[in-house]
Amino acid sequence: MAKIDDIYGAVDDYGLVTSAEARELGVGNRELVQMAHRGKLVRVARGVYRMPVWPYQEQAPYAVAVKAAGEGAYLFGESVVALLGLAPTDPRRMWVATPGRVRRQIGGTTLVARGDADTVVPYEGIFCQDAAAAIVSAAATMGPARALEAARNAARQGYITEEQEDEIGRELAADAQKTE
Repeated sequence: MAKIDDIYGAVDDYGLVTSAEARELGVGNRELVQMAHRGKLVRVARGVYRMPVWPYQEQAPYAVAVKAAGEGAYLFGESVVALLGLAPTDPRRMWVATPGRVRRQIGGTTLVARGDADTVVPYEGIFCQDAAAAIVSAAATMGPARALEAARNAARQGYITEEQEDEIGRELAADAQKTE
């Protein structure tokens, strides 16, 4: 079996593979670069490659950002709200959290936050901050009114419980009183 077949068998739901994952399969960085030059892979970020035959998916930019941030990275705050379609968000920014330090440039629109204590769950095949915590985190950047809208939509779609929706409402109201 050719090495490219091993890589094609190891890609995630978005047709992505990192150079670290390829190394585990016995494919070095030089070989990845050569595969990209030959058109067998497409480099989408530093250390992240995509299969060229993979169909476009609307959530793919989120998956690329998480993969580019490295091991343990996950979507954070407003980006989780955007991925789940819970409320209008700023499409120019993508928030990714990681437990460790990221030294490389991920991309001009990707913002990296430090995140250790968050509950991480997969949504749409992408590791994300838990929806309830993401809505509370996003309130700082998207405003409390849209965060409440996101909480209502999340409860309606089953991402959070009604109790969590009420708790988010109380938390946002308490934060609003502190700033007044």
